[in-house]
Amino acid sequence: MTALRHRLLAAAVTVPLLTVALGACGYGSEAKKDTGAGVAPKGAKTDGLDHVTIGVFGNTTHATPLVGLQTGRFQKELGGTEVKSSTFNAGPAEIEALNSGAIDIGWIGPSPAINGYAKSHGKSLKIIGGSASGGVSLVVNPKKIKSLDDLKGKTIATPQLGNTQDVALLHYLAQKGLKVDATTGKGDVTVQRTDNKVTPTVFQQGGIDGAWVPEPTASKLVAEGGKTLLDEKKLWKDGKFVITNMIVSQKFLKEHPKAVEAVLRASVKTNAWIRSHPAEAKKALNDKLASSGVAGKALPDNVIDPAFKNVDVTDDPLAGTLQEEADHAVQAGLLQKPDLKGIYDLTLLNKVLKSQGKPPVSDAGLGSK
Repeated sequence: MTALRHRLLAAAVTVPLLTVALGACGYGSEAKKDTGAGVAPKGAKTDGLDHVTIGVFGNTTHATPLVGLQTGRFQKELGGTEVKSSTFNAGPAEIEALNSGAIDIGWIGPSPAINGYAKSHGKSLKIIGGSASGGVSLVVNPKKIKSLDDLKGKTIATPQLGNTQDVALLHYLAQKGLKVDATTGKGDVTVQRTDNKVTPTVFQQGGIDGAWVPEPTASKLVAEGGKTLLDEKKLWKDGKFVITNMIVSQKFLKEHPKAVEAVLRASVKTNAWIRSHPAEAKKALNDKLASSGVAGKALPDNVIDPAFKNVDVTDDPLAGTLQEEADHAVQAGLLQKPDLKGIYDLTLLNKVLKSQGKPPVSDAGLGSK
């Protein structure tokens, strides 16, 4: 953690964004590699590729890729091209992997996608599809915090400086008139950046009074005696906001569109299966979490059940909410206003959706320049 902070602070000196630390959230200390469900590649190679490597996080907000890997759907769509995966616990690490070519396609939160695009001046990545909405809550110690009016003077954890949940909490506190220094986390409320994998322990030991976190961390805290004080869905129109996107390196998209289309097709089919077979999908997700070497073991029913239920899989990237999340980061002082025009390329996704008899989705005016 110290090394990561050192890297982030060093990077902040060289770029105009304070949010070099913008990350997603997950488990484990570094990228973990595996080859998915063990389904053998079969048939012709897609785009002549030996393999395609995707990046994921070991949490339930990444249900689409985890279930798709576990059930072999990604391998089936890629035919003779082997699907490989790397599991990350921080957005910057996944963006670095994408930029270096270590992964080709990734599932990631909105904040690191925004930051990666802005830092590269629009040259590194494209958001090519949606994956999940919701699955984020403010969970508190009910003995210390009775209502949303009791937050002043309390310590609330988020996964990482400037990550998606950190931005959401800072924006919410500002809306309530509570002042916090975005960089230090000090103010009317102390915002303590804490890795998701240790947050439940810190919460149980009384080191924090609550946490604004994604699933399954939120449900873990509830299992430890916490109370869900606010579901972030309530802050968004129709209860929808992007929590996980699909991204691809622009180089890979240009050189291997058939492979990208195959992965998108697998994503759409996986989402449809998750919605139509929730019990089986939940088991597949838990099995993947247990076998991936990230969560280490299957989650108990009192965690996996609500964690799975609280996340909505979606093909729609909910582009309008991405712009709002970027605006929230700017307002919090974590980000200089980015030009997001061109961050989306939904051409292949809409082609896949059309082939499946589904309506197209919008890029909210943030498509190709």
